[in-house]
Amino acid sequence: MWWLLAIVSALFLGIYDVVKKVSLNNNAVLPVLLFSSLSGAILFVPLWLASQSHFISSDHLFFIPSITLKEHAMLLLKSMIVVTSWIFSFFALKHLPLTIVSPVRATGPLWTLIGAIIIFSERLTTYQWIGIIITLAFFYLFSIAGKTEGISFRRNKWILFLILGTLFGAVSGLYDKFLLQHINRMAVQCYFTFYQVILFVPLVMVIWWPTRKKTSPFIWRWSIPLIGFFLIVADFFYFYALHIPESMISIVSALRRASVIVAFAFGAYLFKEKNIKTKALYLLGILVGIGLLIFGTSH
Repeated sequence: MWWLLAIVSALFLGIYDVVKKVSLNNNAVLPVLLFSSLSGAILFVPLWLASQSHFISSDHLFFIPSITLKEHAMLLLKSMIVVTSWIFSFFALKHLPLTIVSPVRATGPLWTLIGAIIIFSERLTTYQWIGIIITLAFFYLFSIAGKTEGISFRRNKWILFLILGTLFGAVSGLYDKFLLQHINRMAVQCYFTFYQVILFVPLVMVIWWPTRKKTSPFIWRWSIPLIGFFLIVADFFYFYALHIPESMISIVSALRRASVIVAFAFGAYLFKEKNIKTKALYLLGILVGIGLLIFGTSH
């Protein structure tokens, strides 16, 4: 069941990647991050108020409990990790093709897998190992496909930003598993979302606002609040999957990266990106790897 939740999360995460690209084209990155985070936080306000007033009972699926000061500090740390990952990733997404960014970001399971084995002592079946190896191998082929599009993975600073964003995202994934062993999943998602806004406000005011006339101007688009909405939905299923005791962070993370399929399809159709046939072949390899992951999880 938990792996199915991870796949649903991947679907919404793919749509999330698409609306990010639409929002970031010729737009200022930090304000987009702020307003998309704000839209996500607004969705949690009614649930938080209803929970605090006990209008929603404590056994309800959407109940958000109060947490301790220590737990708030733990979630603030998560928000700092994610905000760092997003800043690097959003800048990379603005300047690179979506059909390159999504697969490279999808190499995150490699680092998450290494961390999960070391920290959580996770053990994989033979099918799962084969599935992960195949999936990551084709993710790697995707990453080097950029060479045919004139994108140097050694000299392009946006590729460096993309790699840094991916590494911080992997750290966040490992930290999620730890947090959900100690804090209610709805509390994690809610307060983490609130802290994102708190962190982005000073970043926008200090970094972007004074230089806004020299750098990219901010253009409001209705796709911006959709970033927050689709991320909230994707994370809801993601945290729900990790909340299940028998779930494995390495598998959940790998399956969640199937969002590349959705992003690839929209990137090819909406943005008319290059080398679609070659990338489609690599994508088929990813599907094979994901199929083995699911088979290994259920046996």
